[in-house]
Amino acid sequence: MQADVVACGAVVTGELTVVLRDSRGRFKRRVKTSNLVVTAGKNVIADRMKSSPAKSAMSHMAVGSGTTAASAGQTALTTQTGSRKALTSTTVSGAKITYVASFNAGESTGTITEAGVFNASSSGDMLCRSVFTAITKGASDVLQITWEVTIQ
Repeated sequence: MQADVVACGAVVTGELTVVLRDSRGRFKRRVKTSNLVVTAGKNVIADRMKSSPAKSAMSHMAVGSGTTAASAGQTALTTQTGSRKALTSTTVSGAKITYVASFNAGESTGTITEAGVFNASSSGDMLCRSVFTAITKGASDVLQITWEVTIQ
């Protein structure tokens, strides 16, 4: 996993699992990879630690076809495919938060090579971004992403 130091010696790491299923729910492909918590994401984490945060909590995920390596200064995916999806679930267990989103049939089809977590349906702040081996999502396929972010 890729790690970044944020504050007080804390290290933030992330890992996502991307699962592609066909229209009948049959498994087609799985990719598991690390991510980069970008500078804007670190700023959100710091802001959310105060009593009256100005930044919203993470609420959406997006996928895209960009292949540019993740870098700290990025604030969006390089080539977003379709619309951002509201998170299906957000759970916290100890110092780990898990975000889940599903891109259903007809949504964000084509070659998917990048993903990100955001705090708005458009604009807003990106927490983290990952670039991974291409997954081809057909019109009837469902793509589910489970993203774990851990503060150590």
